[in-house]
Amino acid sequence: MDDGGVPAGGSTGGDRRANRLRLQSFRNMVLSMALICVGAFGFWLVIPHDESRDPVRTVEYDVAASTAARAAPYDLVVPRGLGEDWRATAVRYDPQGEFGPTWRLGYMNPADEYVALTQAVPVVGNEDAFVSSVTIGAEATGDTMSVAGDTWERYEGEKYDALVRVGPEETTVVMGTAPFDQLADLTGALTVEPGRA
Repeated sequence: MDDGGVPAGGSTGGDRRANRLRLQSFRNMVLSMALICVGAFGFWLVIPHDESRDPVRTVEYDVAASTAARAAPYDLVVPRGLGEDWRATAVRYDPQGEFGPTWRLGYMNPADEYVALTQAVPVVGNEDAFVSSVTIGAEATGDTMSVAGDTWERYEGEKYDALVRVGPEETTVVMGTAPFDQLADLTGALTVEPGRA
């Protein structure tokens, strides 16, 4: 009887060739992955790894403050004389913020606690909504704190505590994870940035 040219083992030359190609494909994939891993490891080795470097990225804010002071409809304030161990980490002026023109300046203090300054012009009567928004829910304690001759309201929250001053033109919030005495350090250093016409 004619078996159609199939060898006695039941496999054709095509089956053996397909198996060989499958094994070569698998071997090539493994070799490719090994080569990629070696290349990635080599790349990782040449990248500097300075574990002693401070991971906090600092920013300069003098130009932004000067520009914002010219645009803001209120006396924009910045801290002066804090020392080099206070590191500015974020700066932003938003002329069309949710609560009006908004100035933000963030710091890491010497104890690596977050401290930030935010100023805005919320609609009269909407100051608490502004403070709640920037402090992520902090509430007034009813206590005040005198800093550099000004009276600031104390707010406490789960995430941030804050010192708040509602002025005739703007509301100023100094907030952060730092304790109140360290919030007062930044508050006491606030000075009006020249530039407003």
